[in-house]
Amino acid sequence: MNALACRAIGPMLAVALAFAPTVRAAADPHVATESQIEQILAQREQVQEIPAVALSHDGHYLAWVVSHHDDTRLQLANPVGQSVRTVAIPDHCKEEDLRWAPGADTLAVLTRCKVDPSNTKPIHGAIWLLDAASGQPRKLADLEGFAQGMQWSTDGNRIMFLYVPGATRLAEATASGNPRVGEIGVENEQVQRVATVAISGGAPQVLTPDGLFVYEFRLSPTGDRIAFTAAPPPGDDNWWTATLYLQQATAGAQPKEIVDPAATTGPLRGLQIALPRWSPSGARIFFIGGLMSDRGATGGDIYSVSANGGTPVDMTAGVHVTPSWFTFMDPGTLLVSQIAGGSAQLAEYAINGSASAAQTKTWFTVPGVIGDGRAALAISVAQDRGTTRIAYAQNAFDQPPEVHAGLLVATPPSAVTSINAALKSSWGQSRSVEWNNGGFHVQGWLLYPANYDPHKKYPLIVYVHGGPSSATLPSWSNNATAYSTFGYFVLLPNPRGSFGQGEPYAQAIRNEMGYGDLRDILAGVDTVEKLAPIDDHHLGLTGWSYGGFMSMFAPTQTNRFRAVVAGAGISDWQSYYGENQIDKWMIPFFGASLYDDPAAYAKSSAIDYIKHDHTPALIVVGERDEECPAPQSFEYWHALKTLGVPTTLVVYANQGHHIADPADQRDILRRSLAWFDHYLIANP
Repeated sequence: MNALACRAIGPMLAVALAFAPTVRAAADPHVATESQIEQILAQREQVQEIPAVALSHDGHYLAWVVSHHDDTRLQLANPVGQSVRTVAIPDHCKEEDLRWAPGADTLAVLTRCKVDPSNTKPIHGAIWLLDAASGQPRKLADLEGFAQGMQWSTDGNRIMFLYVPGATRLAEATASGNPRVGEIGVENEQVQRVATVAISGGAPQVLTPDGLFVYEFRLSPTGDRIAFTAAPPPGDDNWWTATLYLQQATAGAQPKEIVDPAATTGPLRGLQIALPRWSPSGARIFFIGGLMSDRGATGGDIYSVSANGGTPVDMTAGVHVTPSWFTFMDPGTLLVSQIAGGSAQLAEYAINGSASAAQTKTWFTVPGVIGDGRAALAISVAQDRGTTRIAYAQNAFDQPPEVHAGLLVATPPSAVTSINAALKSSWGQSRSVEWNNGGFHVQGWLLYPANYDPHKKYPLIVYVHGGPSSATLPSWSNNATAYSTFGYFVLLPNPRGSFGQGEPYAQAIRNEMGYGDLRDILAGVDTVEKLAPIDDHHLGLTGWSYGGFMSMFAPTQTNRFRAVVAGAGISDWQSYYGENQIDKWMIPFFGASLYDDPAAYAKSSAIDYIKHDHTPALIVVGERDEECPAPQSFEYWHALKTLGVPTTLVVYANQGHHIADPADQRDILRRSLAWFDHYLIANP
């Protein structure tokens, strides 16, 4: 879970059930004053994000979207970011997706108007076509419902996309859930399907059947077939059991099942699949398969299978990295974005028939986050007359988001924008750290305190990422930077279960949640204490989702942490199984359902060891969290309160697993800083 998987239930709650302790205006420079916190919050709100980047197919044009709160602007430039034009789309909605037409300088733009936070009104959006030369947009189609993932047909005569007609919420598990009222289990399912609209105009036409929720799709090279991953609704729950299908690209065609991971033999059995891609000949379908805890957080090995079906082949078995995205450069070459340690890496793989693909070149490694908005670590690629250009948005601990673009060479392309050039970091330096534990090689990131003085001792906060199938890559907007700003060391570990060290490393979390990964984390704390002046008596722990679970579970196993902040955590896997709306993800990690093996779930439940927990805990969660439901936070808070352990629970009204309200984001950061300052500094 960059999200785990749960849903908030119950009536509307007050935003705060209790309040964090007031921070003393102590003389110690570590303690954050309210004015300092406000200053940092104001700086964070100045960041302009870049949610979409797209190169035209011939590389002549570069487009990107700049987002700041509820406002977006579409910008168009030459391939090196010069001659920038801002294009106004008339509907005053947010630009969400960009796709260039094949062989033409026409840009498709998907817009979405503001979503009603109560999830009671249909989502409205539209598809626009923009001529790059004139800069004039025209509306192609109105969309009443949720749409995403546009693709052009190979002949350029239509646009295909994922569509939920009449949707009232985003088709994402991290979004705020619909109210859970009335008779449960009989409401109409909102099903995402592949739809198409002709460039000549007309209403969208749905292609795939209403009995399948489609997650990703790809049109064949000849344009007559689509490969897609799908499962029966509900879509939020069944992604973890999705199957690969093939269907003619016409309405009413019957899908053919190509790969069912639950039924196949070999290393893919029981795992997850994502990112279907046709080989250039159309004879095979490639995809990423692995143990994945979240839709959208893609990682695993690259597989291929005949378009006629059969046993899928693990093309990259044994690699010590995690492929996350790929595209064909030619029939025998893949361009792969992968996680290597805690960095993003662009590599080239040579395909050996249908048996394997071996990495032949590392183009470059970036200690940061890259992406063009389509998928995790995706990049925009343009090939023209032997020249390859790439573009993506990039950010890191020391680099705010900018568009990077240039030729594909052995060094990363430079930034071609200065959108956030005025921003300066207020936090300390970062370094990659590595250690060995339990037969594994572990990597993490260590943030130094701002204004670091090597002659002083400092507190340390361990920041555990979500997932567990994910990885911490350096990011400008990581909340860990706020702790560094106010004088903390921050360790961001990538323990077993994380991406970046190969599939066996990611799968080492199975039936081991809270054990092997916690041992890796504690070994990481020991490592950084030898590298830096960290006071072992002033350790804190925090995280969101799986990191929230670890913040609840770790204090039942060790007394090393003096305070925790648990965001959207899980305290009792047994009750969680019945509360959440996404239980399918759990079986690959626990080995069986709760009803078949309750002991496996009890083993990793903080509630089962709660009397060992004496650590003050701030607990925060969204009221309508579908990934880690609010009742899990209530259980943990109630237990600590009953046992006399200092605790505070804050529930944010109408919010899902992703806290979308900026005011709530500010409140969480303010309370977290206050909590750690109180228990690690003012009253250690």
